[in-house]
Amino acid sequence: MKFGPVATAGAAGTILAHSVKAGERTLRKGTRLGAADVARLAAAGVAEVIVAALDIDDIHEDAAAGRLAEAVAGDGVRVEEAFTGRSNLYAEAAGVLVVDGGAVDAFNRIDPGITLATLPRFAAVEAGRMVATVKIIPFAVPEAAVAAAMAVLADRPPVRLAAFRPARVGVVSTLLPSLKPSVVDKTLKVLAERLAPAGATIAADVRVPHDAEAVAVALRQLAADGADMLVVFGASAVVDRGDVIPAGVEAAGGEVHHFGMPVDPGNLLLVGALGDIPVVGAPGCARSPKENGFDWVLQRLLAGLTVTADDITGLGVGGLLMEIVSRPQPRAGPVPEVAAPARRVGAVVLAAGRGSRMGGPVKQLATIGGVPLVRGAAQAAVASRATPVVVVTGHAAADVAAALTGLDVTVVHNPDFAEGLSTSLRTGLASLPEDVEAAVVVLADMPGIDARAIDRVVGAYDPAAGALVVMATAGGKRGNPVLWSRRFFPELSAITGDTGGRQIIAGVPEAVVEVELGEAAAIDVDTPEALAAAGGLLGQPG
Repeated sequence: MKFGPVATAGAAGTILAHSVKAGERTLRKGTRLGAADVARLAAAGVAEVIVAALDIDDIHEDAAAGRLAEAVAGDGVRVEEAFTGRSNLYAEAAGVLVVDGGAVDAFNRIDPGITLATLPRFAAVEAGRMVATVKIIPFAVPEAAVAAAMAVLADRPPVRLAAFRPARVGVVSTLLPSLKPSVVDKTLKVLAERLAPAGATIAADVRVPHDAEAVAVALRQLAADGADMLVVFGASAVVDRGDVIPAGVEAAGGEVHHFGMPVDPGNLLLVGALGDIPVVGAPGCARSPKENGFDWVLQRLLAGLTVTADDITGLGVGGLLMEIVSRPQPRAGPVPEVAAPARRVGAVVLAAGRGSRMGGPVKQLATIGGVPLVRGAAQAAVASRATPVVVVTGHAAADVAAALTGLDVTVVHNPDFAEGLSTSLRTGLASLPEDVEAAVVVLADMPGIDARAIDRVVGAYDPAAGALVVMATAGGKRGNPVLWSRRFFPELSAITGDTGGRQIIAGVPEAVVEVELGEAAAIDVDTPEALAAAGGLLGQPG
């Protein structure tokens, strides 16, 4: 193919490289110029055009794309007619996309003008979803390059669809006294929603004691009743290949093919078989509707694909899901037999501002019932479950610190307090010990916030359920205090000016839970009028 400018008079039969205005009509890029087009361009005063002139052994982009797309598409994949050098491939049914990555790579290395892009391997897709596209980048490619690309595909098409099958799934749930029936009910509801896109259903739900023999009996019965797949939810997580669930599978006469997977959440997954029936020991995260490793294995099995130990151990790249803040991973499930260690949540009391709206006196030293506002806020934090308590000072630091005498708090000074609330928040968070995994931020000018209110906010923090930010509300309107998981500390510390974390909250709505505290969450004392309404007295001038 020859590419470049030519005189318009000699351009007939070439392909226009760029759109050109010819009188009232625009000739589009890719137009094969005919005699009438050349005459129209000449009449419009266009003396030269940039074109592609095909050699005798070149194949036009559309012809090449169409031919290659047909060779790429395997079972269950429909090819769309090529246009502008592109031919798209679509799923003919719901299922799992099976891609030969090595063949795709080899195909893409034949010629830079010939490309193939696909969805990720084993992506679950619905009918009509585009799964791949063949794109010819120039206006034509040599016949030899197309032949070489076809040769790469000679053994078998690299893209096919494994359609979902309407499987009947038998479910075994083991029980312990600590496991509420509502948890099992919710788990089955979530599983049913996972199965629905594949047309699969829960055929039977058996609940048995958390005992290997009981599991074995249930599995054998479900298999005899015609289940196409077996899923076991343990009341306690599987921690070893010899634990209750794998022991139950083997006691039923089945095999455990693999335990553990390099996907988080999803590490504690087990795969095996009872005869020719797949068995999955679900990890605790499978009780949640959020994406986890269980989904990846379940989708393949529902499409009739075999899942081997090598398949599972190959999931590590891309398998880290749990630290994606915008997609927190709720892990609703049973209380473990051994109580988990208490989470350490600290408190940061912000008391650094100048309180300019107060008109002169130091707002933090204004008193209600004879107690300075800052001391009341610190006392509430100290009496709560939060520990340690850090108080950030700024304006009138010495006087504010003096008002805290005798309290079990750490006082830290923010020399940059005049630059806004964000600097005090940064100072407070940086002063918390490394083992503090969350912080409740308390404002010093909210006298209605007592220890009980802080405890309610702290109590709602549950990272295992995706509750990473807890916001107090007043009549449904968000206020203070606010609790933050440590995973947000870097973002909070990067904020500048006189703002808090509202913008961060807006970006992660699924990580936020609200706790209704009533008016206490909304009332602050920024002005003398607000202070008087709260029954307080002004403190000393600043």
